[in-house]
Amino acid sequence: MKKYLVFLVSLVLLASCVDTEERPNTPSGNFEALWQIMDEHYCFFDYKRQVYGLDWNEVYNKYKVRVNDKMTETQLFEVLCNMLSELRDGHVNLTYSMDYGRYWAWQEDYPKNFSDSLERRYLGTDYKIASGISYRVLDDNIGYVRYESFQKPVGEGNLDDVLTYLALCRGLIIDIRNNGGGDLTTAELLAGRFVQEKTLVGYMQHKTGTGHNDFSSMEATYLEPSSNIRWHKPVCVLTNRSVYSAANSFAVMMHALPNVTLVGDHTGGGSGMPMSSSLPNGWPVRYSACPMYDNKQQHTEFGIAPDVAVGIGSSGNDEIIETARKILVK
Repeated sequence: MKKYLVFLVSLVLLASCVDTEERPNTPSGNFEALWQIMDEHYCFFDYKRQVYGLDWNEVYNKYKVRVNDKMTETQLFEVLCNMLSELRDGHVNLTYSMDYGRYWAWQEDYPKNFSDSLERRYLGTDYKIASGISYRVLDDNIGYVRYESFQKPVGEGNLDDVLTYLALCRGLIIDIRNNGGGDLTTAELLAGRFVQEKTLVGYMQHKTGTGHNDFSSMEATYLEPSSNIRWHKPVCVLTNRSVYSAANSFAVMMHALPNVTLVGDHTGGGSGMPMSSSLPNGWPVRYSACPMYDNKQQHTEFGIAPDVAVGIGSSGNDEIIETARKILVK
């Protein structure tokens, strides 16, 4: 999987150098440039047409009439961001010196199913910290690991120490709720501690041309078992709608393993490998360029469902954690 990721990143860097048709640095020129960049490089047009009827040509007609060369930069930015929001993709962003265009409805339109105050109750104050991981043993001898962002890397030595400390626990909870992603190799490094043999966890494609259907054939991605300490007991991974991008990929990988149960809410998604370009006025634009699938070749762009669906509840306890504890005690 690591070799394929290196190959994929190389393709993305190569593709980012492809020039679109030269456009003038005017509001209409920037509009045309953005629409063309997305039209030629975005990877989910057909899938989103199937899911909710996206028609990119219709989007062009809808927003073209809202652009004129006398409008201000702020007005142009608003129109362009509204156009991009039609893609319903958290990996699609437009950057302006005074704002950051984004689509966050994948988490904003749903219950949070996470509480900072309840997290403090379960972690306490004497929990241990290993790089980006916070962890402790709960009073029923269940290990609890909180990983809030894969932007915080973890090393092999960190993982060895964490798993050694938790080795006598009867089961393990990995809480990735609110993890918006980060480094995919970090997610893969962690997931490798829970697989005992080379395991098919998904598929990937990359764009081969400017057409909406110009993709390579699906290439299988495998999770290799770590050569360091591995966990052999049951695991529950806790998810909510704010699990996105690399964290969504981690949930997908873990879901492919036989001793793992996903507990909580549907993940947020974000399965397109991001790529960047820029408009004539210099505004950077980011978008999904390479689709990723689960081990059954199903899209995970809009997230995956948990094995056990449960909300945080209103009992004063975190019912997602409590449900995981019950599963692991059994």
